Amino acid sequence: MKENGTPLTDAYKRRLNYLRISITDRCNLRCIYCMPAGGVPKLRHGDILTYEEILRLSRIAADLGIEKIRVTGGEPLVRKGVLDFLRSMAGIPGIRDLALTTNGVLLGENLEKLKAAGLKRLNISLDSLRPERFREITGHDAFHQVWEAVQGARRLGFSPIRINMVVIRGRNDDEILDFAELSLKHPYHIRYIEYMPFGGSEEGHAIHHVPSSEIKKMVAGLGRLQPVSRDPFDGPADRYRFEGAPGEIGFISPISHHFCAVCNRLRLTASGRLRPCLLSDRELDVVGPLRNGASDRELSEIFIKAAMNKPYAHSPARDSSTAFSGQMWSIGG
Repeated sequence: MKENGTPLTDAYKRRLNYLRISITDRCNLRCIYCMPAGGVPKLRHGDILTYEEILRLSRIAADLGIEKIRVTGGEPLVRKGVLDFLRSMAGIPGIRDLALTTNGVLLGENLEKLKAAGLKRLNISLDSLRPERFREITGHDAFHQVWEAVQGARRLGFSPIRINMVVIRGRNDDEILDFAELSLKHPYHIRYIEYMPFGGSEEGHAIHHVPSSEIKKMVAGLGRLQPVSRDPFDGPADRYRFEGAPGEIGFISPISHHFCAVCNRLRLTASGRLRPCLLSDRELDVVGPLRNGASDRELSEIFIKAAMNKPYAHSPARDSSTAFSGQMWSIGG
């Protein structure tokens, strides 16, 4: 908490209790909506925050009222030492919810170690249930190992297990109902994510955007959707469940129905920048002061400044044809 005992808030009185941390810009897939066809420049080793630096910043964030941390990449499981890091992160006082976002390729071989490290929640990116299409979207023939990891996570008791599907018209929108049906049979939390036209990716045109309203209408054909109440650590998803279903579905609509009014997060990039909004290029340098000897109090002030720099809304919410100059691989999913 701040020195005056109040939670971290922005200029619009939104409480910020959620920090997404990218620990690497490396990834073992090349998804068409994320990676440009020509490849990407990699950060130098020395330009990436060390685990010790991330843990220090996370403790400071927790003292300011951050209660949920989601570790992302790139692909976080490609970074050496991630399991020990997660174990240390799980032990930070004040962090009540620790989660991992992964593409699942390396998940299966690490499930038991992740469980032992104290991780309970998983977000798994999976844009197709068809092996050949999975390869077309990601550039790798790895569907079966990802799906086996999803099933293994369920057997080990990870909960919730969220499956994130980025919906791209003409690519995988004919699988929307296939994903919804998973929630009727299994306790998976399906998340439909509107395509966001980040700069540099192959799929950079509004023609590929499918609004959540269209997705929801299709899904509702399977049965009546019952709203699911939000919990304090919820992200931006509009949540529903089919009556009697063990799982649920959710819609994340950054373009057609933006959730800026209830956004509760900050982002820390692998290169040590605090980003108040995913879809804004505004960033604050924290690695420079940290490596130049800044005190915890001084670093806390950077978090507070980042919160106060959080915009009321991102401009692309009004125009799905706008490509953002930032790129997901460099920001963190």
